[in-house]
Amino acid sequence: MNTVILSLLILCLLPVVCTWTAIYYRQTQLGSVDNKEPRQQSLQLTGAGARAVAAQGNTWEALGVYSAAIFAVFISGIDLQSISTPVIAFVALRVVYIPVYVSNMDKLRSLIYIVGMGICIYLFSTALSAG
Repeated sequence: MNTVILSLLILCLLPVVCTWTAIYYRQTQLGSVDNKEPRQQSLQLTGAGARAVAAQGNTWEALGVYSAAIFAVFISGIDLQSISTPVIAFVALRVVYIPVYVSNMDKLRSLIYIVGMGICIYLFSTALSAG
């Protein structure tokens, strides 16, 4: 169970990493960080800065799908330790996803996304098979 809880903690912190990355680009590209209108300012970013903002959005979306998959496994009564390997793989993929996205490696980014979504589908199917 600790692996799953730790994975959720890490995945909840990843959007903050994206925010810090976007703040760096707001400072370097735009000369300042507008804390009163941060979303408006983020819309002005280009290149890596814009991709850092997009990575944050995708990271929140992935967290939602992953959390739902973990919840499905939990309510199905499956021992959470039995899903440690896919859980660790998902976290590793999401940690790598951010720099890959910001660096504009689009094909690798898409592959990481697809594999991560496959892990979530696997978790849902595991939960369904227990019922």
